[in-house]
Amino acid sequence: MALSKQKTPLFTTKGAQDDRKWHLVDAKDMTLGRLATQIATLIRGKHKPMYTPHVDSGDFVVVINASKVVLTGNKMEDKSYYHHTLYMGGLRSKPAKEMVSTRADEVIHRAVWGMLPKGPLGKSMIKKLKVFSGDKHTHVAQAPTPFVVSNS
Repeated sequence: MALSKQKTPLFTTKGAQDDRKWHLVDAKDMTLGRLATQIATLIRGKHKPMYTPHVDSGDFVVVINASKVVLTGNKMEDKSYYHHTLYMGGLRSKPAKEMVSTRADEVIHRAVWGMLPKGPLGKSMIKKLKVFSGDKHTHVAQAPTPFVVSNS
């Protein structure tokens, strides 16, 4: 007679149980990829002990100074951002240097979106990211706590 291993029940958090915190991240002189991974971790809730992959249990993140983010190597000249106008032949591209100077919030938004799950869960998670080009933000009432991002 073989003994069956009894599985311990896993804890599954519910979205309503979670207390969502607000974090303030300063992107000044931060590397884009390293910054985006830590922001994605906060948004997904992987830093919490009650993390559940299929539940949106992450925190809100406010990013300031997005226009001062750094891309390493030759990415400022070589990297391009694409979008399509939905017309025939409507593929448009912008180099990263122009994108950072004009739409820096979009650069960080796209980098974080690439690290989140695709589908309805990821779409609800990305709404918790608030990016601002300057050092002022509109979420003072939520009293976000400063989050120190390591750049190594």
